[in-house]
Amino acid sequence: MPASETASPWGRRIAIVATCLVSLLVCCGLAWWQWDRFTSANGTFQNLGYVLQWPLFGLFPAFMFWRIRKLRRQAEAEGTAGRPPAPAPVAEVPAPRPRPDVPPSDEDEELAAYNRYLRELNARDQQAAE
Repeated sequence: MPASETASPWGRRIAIVATCLVSLLVCCGLAWWQWDRFTSANGTFQNLGYVLQWPLFGLFPAFMFWRIRKLRRQAEAEGTAGRPPAPAPVAEVPAPRPRPDVPPSDEDEELAAYNRYLRELNARDQQAAE
């Protein structure tokens, strides 16, 4: 049996509500702290922005709980609660286009020497590894 079936639904709900309340209290405390920073002599409008953001962050767990609960009820109403979701259709990937034969361009002599040097170093590393 999964742990979710053996656990009390009331215990789970209490834990979720407690988490939501703690999150809201902590984030409101942080908003208060940012308000104190904003009203101080060196406060900026960035602090005021955080004053407005922190309560939203604190409400986010409650919103997610509400949203998951709403989606679960909707799935139960449609009768798809016990069934796994249908696989998404797989789009066909087109075959890669053949590259046109590009004649080698005039290579810079210095670049060609550098590439030869790199090939030599790679060959030495391959021999040392064997």
